[in-house]
Amino acid sequence: MDQIAIIGGTALHGNIPIGGAKNSAIKLMAAGLLTDEPLILTNMPRLRDTRFLGALLQRLGTRITESDGASGPQTVLHTPEITSAYASYDLVRQMRASFNVLGPLIARTGHAKVSLPGGCAIGARPVDLHLSSLHALGAHIDLHEGYVYAQAPRGLKGARIKFPFSSVGATEHAMLAAVLARGDTELIGAACEPELSDLAACLNAMGAKVSGAGTSTIRITGVTRLTGATHAVIPDRIEMGTYAVAAAMAGGVVRLTNTRPDLIDALLHKLDEAGVGVDRHPDGVTISRNGARLKAVEIETDPYPGFPTDLQAQFMALMTLADGESVVRETIFENRFMHVPELSRLGAEITVSGGEARVCGVDRLEGAQVMATDLRASVSLVIAALAARGETVVNRVYHLDRGFERLEEKLSACGAQVRRIKGSAEPDD
Repeated sequence: MDQIAIIGGTALHGNIPIGGAKNSAIKLMAAGLLTDEPLILTNMPRLRDTRFLGALLQRLGTRITESDGASGPQTVLHTPEITSAYASYDLVRQMRASFNVLGPLIARTGHAKVSLPGGCAIGARPVDLHLSSLHALGAHIDLHEGYVYAQAPRGLKGARIKFPFSSVGATEHAMLAAVLARGDTELIGAACEPELSDLAACLNAMGAKVSGAGTSTIRITGVTRLTGATHAVIPDRIEMGTYAVAAAMAGGVVRLTNTRPDLIDALLHKLDEAGVGVDRHPDGVTISRNGARLKAVEIETDPYPGFPTDLQAQFMALMTLADGESVVRETIFENRFMHVPELSRLGAEITVSGGEARVCGVDRLEGAQVMATDLRASVSLVIAALAARGETVVNRVYHLDRGFERLEEKLSACGAQVRRIKGSAEPDD
């Protein structure tokens, strides 16, 4: 398996372009199953996760063409017919979001057999809300030997679906199915993340009738068919936030481009509170720190527009060098402090009690061998290493490749001493 080696202590200076959002792109790719015409996605990230989903879609009948055009990376998905409505465990287990092919398969073919995604390193993350939403839309659901068997031979029908709590995945899944259902669908208590608005914009460009995305109530009027369309993937707010924290950690001046600062307002406010320079621009944000010690601040993860759980590990790494004690509360996922023991190997002082971590800032971190446990935890170790004295080697970095494209190249372009050490073949999960 590959490793990433970082020699810390170098301030960052330069520009980092932000790519398309992974969390949006994989749901947009699933939307390609809803039409027999080509769906063209621009500003597409080239990541391990999009590659996994692409392999699954090809098994279902999708033809995929990738290219680099004037508007950046582009992917064309064309599914003239669904040749298989079966998604095996071997494919679905590699990425939970691939479970979202279930709704489009039912909506277009009236039946599907899709593996349950199984466990997850950061908690149970059950799919009950996904299945109850599809059941409300008229699908008959059976669970047998780890698979979902779904039938809707007469098609799906509109329904009023009330979510007991905000779930991005379940909201997206219900949207993907309801756009081809007969009648009207109302999603109450829907997630409000920007990726929902991005999916709705793409579906509407394909001929769907979706309104209210980005609010807690989404209304959908079903249509009989969708057409092809061209859609630009929204900028990746988690990638943007990660590099913003990296610049704050290492010091220097870094401009993040091809993005929107409003997508990470909650993070930018906390960086400002910590004493980091934040300068917003129409196409991005500049992060600067002149070497002054950071101030300890308190964060609590919350659904959008609150502080993102996907930036919690990165911000905790930043707080390891802050003056005083910081408090980090995780309210979205259980078991999402797995990066704490690895940060401690670098000299961080962190104590965890339930969903709360207390970070006592230290004067310096020291390079060490560390191991990534999941996507966001792994990049938090890279961030900490940028400021650690000596060399840090991050193991199991295949996690990073799921969500960060050309990470070493982007950091190196700003002066960081980062290199990848090639290893043996990587695992499938």
